[in-house]
Amino acid sequence: MVPAASFAGKRVSLFGLGGSGIATAHALIAGGAEILAWDDNPDSVAKAAAAGIATGDLRAADWPRFAAFVLSPGVPLTHPKPHWAVELARGAGVEVIGDVELFCRERIQRAPTAPFIAITGTNGKSTTTALTAHILKSAGRDTQMGGNIGRAVMTLDPPEPKRHYVVECSSYQVDLAPSINPTAGILLNLTPDHLDRHGTMAHYASIKERLVAGSDTAIIGIDDSWCAQIADRLERAGKQVIRISKRLPLTDGYFADGTNLMEAVNGRYSRVAFLEGIGSLRGQHNAQNALAAVAACLRIGLELGEIQAGLESFPGLAHRMEQVGRKGHVLFVNDSKATNADAAAPALSSFNRIYWIAGGLPKERGIEPLRGFFPRIAKAYLIGEAAPAFSATLGEAVPYEISGTLAAAVEHAAHDAASDTGGEAVVLLSPACASFDQFKNFEVRGEAFRQAATAIDGVRPIGGPR
Repeated sequence: MVPAASFAGKRVSLFGLGGSGIATAHALIAGGAEILAWDDNPDSVAKAAAAGIATGDLRAADWPRFAAFVLSPGVPLTHPKPHWAVELARGAGVEVIGDVELFCRERIQRAPTAPFIAITGTNGKSTTTALTAHILKSAGRDTQMGGNIGRAVMTLDPPEPKRHYVVECSSYQVDLAPSINPTAGILLNLTPDHLDRHGTMAHYASIKERLVAGSDTAIIGIDDSWCAQIADRLERAGKQVIRISKRLPLTDGYFADGTNLMEAVNGRYSRVAFLEGIGSLRGQHNAQNALAAVAACLRIGLELGEIQAGLESFPGLAHRMEQVGRKGHVLFVNDSKATNADAAAPALSSFNRIYWIAGGLPKERGIEPLRGFFPRIAKAYLIGEAAPAFSATLGEAVPYEISGTLAAAVEHAAHDAASDTGGEAVVLLSPACASFDQFKNFEVRGEAFRQAATAIDGVRPIGGPR
């Protein structure tokens, strides 16, 4: 735990008592703060009270006495309208912050030189965070990973000068962290997302920009116009900016040339790492993730050999293009996290002979945006509520069957892929749908795929993510 000593002896209000909220409350208490916590869910309030956290309806609180209001990132700050507790805090002139802000203040007080890598962006945050932390750990560095992935940030070990922190930050968390100041801040990409919580794309982008604007070194993917403009703007303001691109040769920065990761210095190129043969980092999207991790690790002093070793041993993340098994030339890949068409596109772009398991609870536009990948699909196996609509979209462009259940789809896809003579065949679960028609969540769906695939006679399991 990171005790929030910056509020020792002060009164702090807190709203949102989920897992991260309770962790933050305990960190504040451990740091010597007097807190008053609340939630709109009575069960969450009862759970917090049972854990020794002082609770009380903040509507009746004496707000001017609070030094700060700590808001859980899942609670609306600005859109579609501020939560009632936010309005009360602002009306009393109380600053509104989140758990990442608390962490940043503690790092500055305790160990300001502790290497701190913060990652944001619309897509790829979790993989980049996990990859960066894995490279550091495999190189023998004392490494803590958390934030929007894994452990809540205030449950990490306290800052020490040689302790490395790798923190994934959602836009909600950045919005509540006005003094975020990483050693290396990574902004991967920007596409429209969470606009119900941020109002406009311009506002969403401005929030993401804060993370890199506050960093010592800003590492920015420039393959979309929003991020390219941010990189230019920060450089004009005197910020140290490292540009990365998954496809463009750059004059300065890092870019991908196929599976080679290149560094450009004044227009001269050299290879710094490679992804050839690393199954967990297939695809252009993973090239961008790897470029960001490489740039950040170089920034904080790792050697190229240490970085390459980390890349090669990276196991990947569960349910994100996770290789779960192989039988001869057939590879089984769990991409259950792909709950819409945009999320399924990276996996479909990464393989050439795909036996595609798709379907579930459909999202708007279905799989129409994936039409450009149809030539890669040898056959589709449709499950869940989306099956009839998906079959209509596939039409005569892709052979398909309506398998109904995931178990049947895996069995049939494995049989057909085994007969494929065109090289590596991939049985791919990348549903482009939510799971809720048949499964509790995408994790349960992915685990069901893993179990069905590895239960097939002759399938050799591939070591899962750690």
